[in-house]
Amino acid sequence: MSNTTPSSRLSGFHKLSPEERLQQTADFAQLDADTQAHLRNMGNIDPQLADRLIENVIGTMNIPLGIATSMKVDGQDHIIPMATEESSVVAAVSNAARQCYDHQGFITSMSGTHMIAQIQLVQSPNPHDSRLRILERKEEIRQLCNECDPILVKMGGGFHDLQVRVLQTEGGPMVITHLIVDTKDAMGANAVNTMAETLAPHLEQWTGGKVYLRILSNLADQRLARARAVWPCAAIGGAAVRDGIIAAYQFAAADPYRAATHNKGIMNGISAVVLATGNDTRAVEAGAHAYAARHGHYGSLTQWEITSEGDLAGSIEIPMAVGLVGGATKLHPTARACLQILHVQTAERLARIIAAVGLAQNFSALKALATTGIQKGHMSLHAQNIAMMAGALGEEIATVADRLVALGKVRVDIALEELKKLRS
Repeated sequence: MSNTTPSSRLSGFHKLSPEERLQQTADFAQLDADTQAHLRNMGNIDPQLADRLIENVIGTMNIPLGIATSMKVDGQDHIIPMATEESSVVAAVSNAARQCYDHQGFITSMSGTHMIAQIQLVQSPNPHDSRLRILERKEEIRQLCNECDPILVKMGGGFHDLQVRVLQTEGGPMVITHLIVDTKDAMGANAVNTMAETLAPHLEQWTGGKVYLRILSNLADQRLARARAVWPCAAIGGAAVRDGIIAAYQFAAADPYRAATHNKGIMNGISAVVLATGNDTRAVEAGAHAYAARHGHYGSLTQWEITSEGDLAGSIEIPMAVGLVGGATKLHPTARACLQILHVQTAERLARIIAAVGLAQNFSALKALATTGIQKGHMSLHAQNIAMMAGALGEEIATVADRLVALGKVRVDIALEELKKLRS
């Protein structure tokens, strides 16, 4: 076998079919026949669709799709499709929802469906004068923006407001224009980006400055989804458990090292629903973490309090830029199925449900941390994965997993030993 590394400059690779790209990839990486056959199987996605959704397709990555149960949101029952590879996420949401189901479940609201497009103007000879010149043309800007997307305007959306500020930077003052756009049932990236691109040369003409960036902001703080719920103290294990959850939240609120993991747990639930519905997980995650640091200190996305009756009240407020039209939400058959399962008719309703899922996920994580520790429940589910990694099949999987949990050692080497004992 040659030790020479083949060149990664695969000329014309993007022009090939998925099958031809797979063959070149197999040659480059020396993939065996079984691995090639696995990649060739694209599951329930049409290869031609996959080849249109992204570039240089050779296969698909199937993620388990589960259903969280017992979710009551604003008095309406939902079952929640969640796409994730991580054990315990779906179970955590289901358990949290069940424990507050008889106490109204989750109550939600939304600040609106507005997205922000930013236009960066530099080299303005009079930045403060330029700011006012732009603001004076608000109605002209409205017309320019709305002409970009007459369908959105017909649906009741379009240009909503204008904000302009002078931003002091290392390179000098910049005039930053925010276009506030109501994108209705679309996530809105394409719509607001088009408006920003259209407006850019006009800003240069009006101010004498130079425009560089013109793109949406994923800090969608004018598109906030909110959810709250109350868990009766008796239903969650008593005052000691309630107080432990409060202490865990206070830790996250004060310490960014803890808050990073605290919020990651929230996003376990949120990202799973965002992905299942064909929305942009990276955009939602970026917005959430930026919002958590909006006061100059990275903290918790949730708040936890004790009610006057002594019960546990939780709430969340989070940017939620999701849509029902455009992109994979309409093209991907699994995303369409998940939206049908959710039975949502508007992007606002979807965002509110997702916020409730994030709060449920956080409750379960905090409760586990405050009682048995996060590992017990998580590792009991993860043990099945370890058993399969060791080669367990069929009923062997549950038997080996149970032994690993009983031993308190969820490791592949222990699983191999237990599987050998079982088979002998």
